Amino acid sequence: MSIGEYPSTWLTGAGAARGPGRPGRPGQPATDGRARRRVGVLIVVALAVLAADIVTKVIVVAKLSDRAPIRLLGGLLTLREDRNAGAAFSIGPSMTVVFSVIAAGVIIYILRTSRRIRSLAWAVALGLLLGGASGNLTDRLFRYPGPLRGYAVDWIQVPHWPVFNLADSAIVCGGVLAVLLAGRGIRIDGTRAAAEDQDASMPGSPGQPAGDAGQPAADAGQPAADGQDGPPGGGG
Repeated sequence: MSIGEYPSTWLTGAGAARGPGRPGRPGQPATDGRARRRVGVLIVVALAVLAADIVTKVIVVAKLSDRAPIRLLGGLLTLREDRNAGAAFSIGPSMTVVFSVIAAGVIIYILRTSRRIRSLAWAVALGLLLGGASGNLTDRLFRYPGPLRGYAVDWIQVPHWPVFNLADSAIVCGGVLAVLLAGRGIRIDGTRAAAEDQDASMPGSPGQPAGDAGQPAADAGQPAADGQDGPPGGGG
């Protein structure tokens, strides 16, 4: 099968060919270091989100705690200091401990999953989710009233929407990106589900019969054409 038949595989950053012993085949090591680079992208994105979230919250607590909300862009954006005991966008304020445990579980799951990442887009998506979950979990662990019960600092408000922070935004963006990637059939390892299904259904692929192999040759043993029945030149 020619290389041109797999353009989407290269675009998704997949481990290319599926032949035995090739990098990217399930169970085979990635010799080009693709896995390490993708994990590096994930960690950089997560640390950038976490750092931005912590710094903005420190500034908000220092500058906005004792003052009225600041209206910008004609009221389209309002900056204010708010404390949230629930999940993103103030959901479930009475379940702070539960959401803290869930956030810790999400972080552990993403870190364990990162070993299989070959897709750049999935690295960004999981990095956003990891950074956002870590940002809000930091508040739960270190802010009042105590570990796993701390209130998250929210400070961004737009019309007809709950107050939120950068960690919440990263979680939403990462979740939307993950849904789009899954909807297009792009897996964490960079392969496309549709491409693998097509490969599996092609003749010669593992578990598939090799076309008409084993069938007798067409018309084998059949008499020759009518014009060849008699001796050459006809009778005298």
